[in-house]
Amino acid sequence: MSSSAIIAIAIGIAVLLAAIAFVTTARRSDVRGAGALSGETRKRDDAARQARHDAEAAVSRRDDSAAEPGTALAAPTPAAPVPWTPPDADAIGVSRRMFFNRATVTLTSAGVGAFAAAGFVAFLWPTATGGFGQVVTIGKLDDIREGAQGASGFFYAPSARTWITEFPADAVPKAQAIYAPAVYDGMNKYRLVALYQKCPHLGCRVPDCKTSRWFECPCHGSQYNQVGEKKAGPAPRGMDRFAIQVDGGGNVSVDTGTVYPGPAIGTNTTGQEAEGPHCITGGGEH
Repeated sequence: MSSSAIIAIAIGIAVLLAAIAFVTTARRSDVRGAGALSGETRKRDDAARQARHDAEAAVSRRDDSAAEPGTALAAPTPAAPVPWTPPDADAIGVSRRMFFNRATVTLTSAGVGAFAAAGFVAFLWPTATGGFGQVVTIGKLDDIREGAQGASGFFYAPSARTWITEFPADAVPKAQAIYAPAVYDGMNKYRLVALYQKCPHLGCRVPDCKTSRWFECPCHGSQYNQVGEKKAGPAPRGMDRFAIQVDGGGNVSVDTGTVYPGPAIGTNTTGQEAEGPHCITGGGEH
């Protein structure tokens, strides 16, 4: 998963949690404002109930004394008045306007903080290198040539999703007028072609055919010669390709970040025909 996707997910989770906290707090505030009593009110009510309880107890004792002969009635003891104290503003609670003002400031601060944290994480997150979509080193030049020769002319580099084939020296002059300079440079200097594995027709992976020494798509029958020029089938052009570079140590790299469209239908710089039976029956020229 890319770093931008991880950051987007983290921001989404932070915003969702903030929204849940906001809704929960708002509901609690509504319930408190609608029917809940403050702490001071509850204290006064408790004191009043205790006073009534004491008075009723005194009346009960007086009645019991009166029921016994020769017993004098005891005067009830008056309950001490409860001193009034002003209510605490914080205990009473905040108004709806104050609550929403505080909630707005809190959520705004949380959002700014989340974006700042995401930017900080993106700054520290290591950038992926060497994968498809960038410059990919696929091996030594001599090893690639040996591998292609040992596999009927085809070398596959899975990390770059690329086929590497040799380009005939006598076809180089024809290629200069057809291919992009970055692609032609690899043909001219190293006699190599880097072909994108995806068929230009509908994107199927195109395998090699060891018998015909062509590329033959199993999905709809498009066929290409060994350098990716279209020979048959419904594909709209030849196989797309990448630029190749070789450093001083003989390491071959493929720039998969830029895809160069394949040559137009009818391009045939090498003149290669099928060298044996086809693996896939061709769909005919289009």
